[in-house]
This record gives sequence, structure tokens and C-alpha cells, in this order.
Amino acid sequence: MTAPPLDTGCVQRLYVEHHGWLVQVLRRRLHCSHQAADLAQDVFVRVLTSRHREALREPRAYLRTVARGVLANHFRRADLERAYNELLAAMPQVLVPSAEVRLEILQTLAALDAMLDGLGARTRQIFLLSQLDGCTYPDIADRLGVSINVVQKAMSRAMAQCYRVMWDDDA
Repeated sequence: MTAPPLDTGCVQRLYVEHHGWLVQVLRRRLHCSHQAADLAQDVFVRVLTSRHREALREPRAYLRTVARGVLANHFRRADLERAYNELLAAMPQVLVPSAEVRLEILQTLAALDAMLDGLGARTRQIFLLSQLDGCTYPDIADRLGVSINVVQKAMSRAMAQCYRVMWDDDA
């Protein structure tokens, strides 16, 4: 049985006592106080929606762990945006999508990245062979030297991860 979410009073106390410290930790990594403040807010949103009680026992260790995940996501998203912007810069201007479409594409890429990051290497490879290369399960099994049953189970895990990522984004 999971613990109930942390109560707002507990999170408020955690925020008041540790927000400044967390912003400084993030600022040292990002070299930008504005980004550090934004990501600190993201950390506290995650804490607020978390079901973990570690924050009560070791608040700074808990906040540092949550911040590490937020930073990793931030840097991955920045890398994705940079690669996408480089691709756009190489395109003829008439083919460059509108700002709204670019934002939708970046959000989709970030969701795909999160989904793929949650998969093991073989499951990710199987998923990509199926979804991007259009390989059939028997083709994938032959190519990787595994049984069709292994491919089916890997695809089930990959699809479950897709649904988890989609569900988390809707929440």
C-alpha cells in the first residue's frame, strides 16, 4: 500500500525552509538564476504530487534527488530542442512549420524521449525496429536472435510504457 501524498502544510514548510538552498544548488549547475528558480518550482511541484515520505526524514537529500531528475529532463529537452532547431535551420524557409506546430513537435519529441528512456536497451531496440523500420515480429526475432515470444513481451512492455507516459502527461 502506498503512502498518501504529502500534505500541503508539510510541502509548504519544506519550501520555506529549503527553497533558497535548492535555487542555489541549481544555479551552480545551470549558471542562470532564472532557470534555477524555474526548475526549483518544478522540483516542488514534483514533491507536492509525490507519494514518497523521504522528504520528511532527509529533506535536502530528497530535494537533491528530485532536482537531479528535473535537471536531467531539462538537459535532455534542451538537447532535443537544439537538434530540432538545427534541423529547422537546414530546411528551406517555405517548409519550416509555424511556431505552434514546432511547439507541438517538440512536446511530442519530449514525450517520445521520456518513453524510450524508460525502456531497457533490447526492448527499446525491438520497439524501434517495429515502429520506425516497420519490421514484423518474426523479422525482429530473426534479426536479434530471439524468439517471437520475446519480441511480443518486449512490445507489450514498450506499449505499457507508452501508456504510462501518456497517462502521466495528462495528469
